[in-house]
This record gives sequence, structure tokens and C-alpha cells, in this order.
Amino acid sequence: MTESATRSDAPFDIAVIGGGVVGCAMARRFTLEGARVVLVERGADILSGASKGNSAILHTGFDAPPGSVELSCMQEGYREYLDIHRQMNLPLLETGALVVAWSEEDLARLDAIIAQAHANGVLDTTRINRAELGALEPALARTALGAVRVPGEFLIDPWSAPLAYLRQAVAHGAQVRLGMEIVAGEFDGEYWTLRAPANTLRARTVINCAGLFGDILDERLLGEASFSIHPRKGQFVVYDKAASQLISHIILPVPNERTKGIVFTRTIFGNLLVGPTAEEQDDRVHAEVDTQTLRQLMEAAQARIPGLADMPVTATYAGLRPAGDKKEYRIRHLAERHWITVGGIRSTGLTAALGIARHVHRLYATQQAHAPLENLQWPQMPNLAEHLPRDWQRPGYGEIICHCEMVTEREIREALNSPLPPGDFGGLRRRTRACMGRCQGFYCGARVAELSAGHLAIPLATGACHEPH
Repeated sequence: MTESATRSDAPFDIAVIGGGVVGCAMARRFTLEGARVVLVERGADILSGASKGNSAILHTGFDAPPGSVELSCMQEGYREYLDIHRQMNLPLLETGALVVAWSEEDLARLDAIIAQAHANGVLDTTRINRAELGALEPALARTALGAVRVPGEFLIDPWSAPLAYLRQAVAHGAQVRLGMEIVAGEFDGEYWTLRAPANTLRARTVINCAGLFGDILDERLLGEASFSIHPRKGQFVVYDKAASQLISHIILPVPNERTKGIVFTRTIFGNLLVGPTAEEQDDRVHAEVDTQTLRQLMEAAQARIPGLADMPVTATYAGLRPAGDKKEYRIRHLAERHWITVGGIRSTGLTAALGIARHVHRLYATQQAHAPLENLQWPQMPNLAEHLPRDWQRPGYGEIICHCEMVTEREIREALNSPLPPGDFGGLRRRTRACMGRCQGFYCGARVAELSAGHLAIPLATGACHEPH
């Protein structure tokens, strides 16, 4: 249910602030546990902040800090995704990963990576030599010296998954308020009154999942924040679908203290993704691409996978990660103030989201309990993955609107009329992949604008599809 929908004035049990992947998973978990939940998002659609730009990897946690909350949340989230993805028609591409050594220094660190993986319970992690690596990935440059093989690293749809989580919550009564930025609030000892410029709502407990703005929200409503966010920009290059044939695994670098480095991975949508960079900036909203950095990224990619030199680039984009002042997750439960902060969730948030939600619910349940729901509904998500049957392969789809991504008229109409319709053009793209192919909307933009007219909170003008991926 969106902002304009009819709703009761009764207080909510839980207000989740932030509609990224963690917020969507949080709304689902608390709804399924029997709480009356509202999710509040400042953007016109969910996933409009940091969550819209990620590498879509389902991680095993092999390289997470041993004994950390991050590790336990990642592995619990990993298991839950594997348990539920078929029930929601969410895709899984079982690729495995290779942590590749490109220097003697890298090579010397592989045994430590395996030791950490084994300490984290990822026991099928093994070391392979140069010849074995070449047999698995013949398109890699001969400068690759060896690797650690992690069979359980997989690829998923980064946008359909959180959408499915929230759709299940909505199907069981959760409400969603879009375009509502919480700018103030008061706690009376029992309930919070949360204030936006034009609206208020009341909730017994607030869960701060505001991502890039999590420390600001804590400061606004609590008067202080226990952590600070330092936005980290990552730029990506998306190569044409033909490039995905060059590799079969996720190709990871040996990480350093600052970053996990540049990744080469197929996408669930059939492309090949290279990135991200790691660039500190102050701006929490805008993530711009720049030609020089992208050129350097492409040169580095071609040095590692020479065949990319002949491959066209479909798109480039940049995303922001809510890096904190410390590397660990910053989850804080202020029981006496009915407040839980979930901050500093960096690049592992897509994998960890379901686990984070369970972790936070356990904190909450020490003081408050509800009756868990029974006979759950499981929304069926449209498949956008290239390795599974697509809508255009079924009769009655109407017409092909986006020929680059084979998006049908039926897919667009169903997205626009779904229980959680897109609020803006970015949301429509994430739900359908319209305008996300080779031409970036040059040919299909006018038709997409026509079909979406009157549906989007932020209207799409004809020809406006030329935004970066």
C-alpha cells in the first residue's frame, strides 16, 4: 500500500525507515513475525539509494571477518535465500568464484584466504594452480598465477529479490510510504511520532535502515549518532552480452585493507560486469561516472581478459556504498528508546539482508513478541534472468517493447499494475529491464513513456530513457 492508499491512524508496531534491500528484508521479517509494519522511503520508489547499484553476488562469507556479526548475517541470509528463492520464482545462477592472484604478492596470500574461509565454515574452498585455472577460465590473461576456488558463490537478481521481500510483506498487511522523508520525531516513552514535511505517523519501535543517511537520521531523532557514513563511489562498466561467454566464474581479486577490488562477473541478465572502483566522496546522493576512470577500468579489464578489447560496452553506471567509519556492521539496539539502528552495511548487504533482518528481530524479541503468521503467501516474481524462460517465450505477450532486452508489453503493464508498482523510471527499469540494453532506450523510449503515462509519481517524458545504467 502506497502513500496515497487508505490506512488506519492506529500506531504501527514497527516503522522501518529506508527502502533499500535491508529495509525490504526487515519489513518482510517483522511482518511475518506478526508485527504491524510500515516501511518509509524518501525516494519515489524502493531501491532508489545505494541498493540500486551493486554486483548482485550471493556471497558465502568466505572472506568476512571471523566471528563477526557480518559473517553470521551473511551466512544466515545466504541460507534463507536458497531456502525461499524457488517459492518466489527468484533466479539463481550457480557460477562459483575464483580469487585470482595476478602477482607473486597475491600468490603468497592465497593460503591465508583459504584458512580464513575454512575458519568461516566454507570448507569446500580450495587452491588451484596456474594450469588448473587456465583450464577453468581459458580467456584469462596468462599473467594469472593461480587462484582460490569458492564453489558456493552465486549470482542473483539484485532488484527482484528485495522487491519480492517487500511484496510478501505487503501481501500480509505491511504498508509502504514512498516520497516521505523523516525530518523530525519525538518519543513519548512508548511511541515515536515521526514527522515528514507533509505527514506524520506513529510507531512503537523504529528501525533505522536509512543506508547512506543512517547516521543523519540517528542525529536528527536521537540527538547523536554512534557512527558516521563516508560514501564510497563505485563505477562499473557493463559489456555486451557476447562478453559473458568469456568467463564462467565470478573472478575476484585478492583484496587489500581498503577494498575488495575490481570484480569480473557475468550478470543474471546475460552481460559481463566489471567494477567497482572505490572512490571516497562527500556527496550522498549523486554518483557520477567520469571518462578517465572508466577508461582506466576498461584498460585494467582488458589486461585481465584480453578478449574484452573486441567487445562493445552496453552501459556504464556508478553507485554509492554506505561505508562507515569502521568496517564492521553498526547495529545498535536502544531498548529504552524503542530504536534499532542498522548502519554501515556495505557491499555485502544484498547477501546479508535476510540474515540482518533475523538478527534484528532477535534483538527486538527480547522485549516484545507477536504471533508469527501462518499459511504464508508467496508472490511470484517475473523472471528476467537470461538462463531461464522469459516472458517473450510464452504466447500472448502483446508486443516486444524493448528489443535489446526482449521486454514485452505484458511485462511492462503487469509491473505498472502490480501490488508495488514503480514510482519512477528507474523503478520501471529495475522491474522489467526496459531501456537497459544496447541502445539504452533510444528505440523503445517513446513507447515506454506511452505505456507508463499516468502511472509514475515522477512522469517519464518521451525520449527520456537516456540515463546511465
